[in-house]
Amino acid sequence: MIDEPKQGTVANWTGSTLEKTIVGTLVSKGFQLVAYRDYTKSPQSYGEELLLRNVPFITIYGHNGTTEFLLKSKKYNLNIRIEAKWQQISGSVDEKYPYLYLNCIEAMPESDIIIVIDGGGAKQGAVNWLRNATANQKYCCDEQKRKKIKVMNLTEFLVWANNTFR
Repeated sequence: MIDEPKQGTVANWTGSTLEKTIVGTLVSKGFQLVAYRDYTKSPQSYGEELLLRNVPFITIYGHNGTTEFLLKSKKYNLNIRIEAKWQQISGSVDEKYPYLYLNCIEAMPESDIIIVIDGGGAKQGAVNWLRNATANQKYCCDEQKRKKIKVMNLTEFLVWANNTFR
């Protein structure tokens, strides 16, 4: 008899599927997928339409953190950090939304951030809280430090990508 995979293993698989969908979508739009660490070693070796993976930043706690992607486009004049969060069953991912939000407004250096959240397993009200917090930035800073943070489900992200990269 084969053992059932543990809940954490399943969560990693499903989260990986979300990331692969984001990658597939953006690569099909002409972006080159590159590991951030490789890019920083020789940025001149790559083009100007890039999807960088595993992009570091210093968190609000002063620790090293990473984000799934940084979308860099000269053609579209974009520099967008992309966070991907999948929660298919109840768990603790949605409890980390306030931490994610504070990192977006206080720690991530980019002005434009997209958070792709899907899976249908978040606690009732959690995604709406994050959408409202990012739209209003009510826990944020002064007007000059405000960022453009979009919270999207996967379908909304695909529509955004199709409309943006024509």
